[in-house]
Amino acid sequence: MNIKELDPDSSPQAAFGARLRRLREERAWTQDELGTRMGYSSTHLSSVETGRKLPTLRLARRADLAFGTGDVFEREWREMRRGSPLEGFPEYIEHEGRAAEVRLYEVGVIPGLLQTPEYATVLAESAVKRGAITAEQADERIALVTDRQAALIRTPPPLVFVVLDESCIRRRIGEANTVDAQFARLLEFAEQPTTVLQVAPFDMGARRPLNLPVTVLTLPDRSLMSYAESSQQGHLDRESTSVLPMLTAYHQLQTESLSQAASVTMIDQLRKGTL
Repeated sequence: MNIKELDPDSSPQAAFGARLRRLREERAWTQDELGTRMGYSSTHLSSVETGRKLPTLRLARRADLAFGTGDVFEREWREMRRGSPLEGFPEYIEHEGRAAEVRLYEVGVIPGLLQTPEYATVLAESAVKRGAITAEQADERIALVTDRQAALIRTPPPLVFVVLDESCIRRRIGEANTVDAQFARLLEFAEQPTTVLQVAPFDMGARRPLNLPVTVLTLPDRSLMSYAESSQQGHLDRESTSVLPMLTAYHQLQTESLSQAASVTMIDQLRKGTL
């Protein structure tokens, strides 16, 4: 494919490649020179420039560093990822990063906002072994976990309410040191002045009002938004007629769950092997 055949308007992938090529040519750099600056081969960059290969988050960040473009390429990459199966997720991440309050309920796995890098790596590498994602996509998932957690330490920080189904802490992910570090992370999270951590025990049974993971955001203007995922797609909902009942169910879940003190005790006992 030559320059004439590359249409930036044909797809977000082509637009990314066209921007990469344009900025490179403006600086009179060859693909080899840009490759040296970014840590990629000229063949790889040529495939990205012509839209034959999808850029990764790592490549987008390296491009921003090489060209001094702030986060232009990273934002373009995130926009491009909106076309992924979980199409609501990139948009949700943007809202999560500025939410005043975050309420989340998770089943079976520690949520990304609370995962340690080691825990996230085990999950990502497992997905690679199953053939569900590529090694580069695994790197992107791990990087995204770190990016999302930065939202918890911004000024002012959001209020974060987390309810974990007991399965989240009973399910062992990784070796003993990974499990121990993840438990330590949960206990550290519970100590923060702007967080609440609770466990929904198995014996709640039918009293548990939510059966699937869900997140409810309160935005700075006090509007509400919910996010939930199926196996193939994320669903972002701003309609008060459906979000308010979700918020009510979440409050009911908190009422039926263990207190934070009892939850911390359960996690600590599991960490010590006394439960």
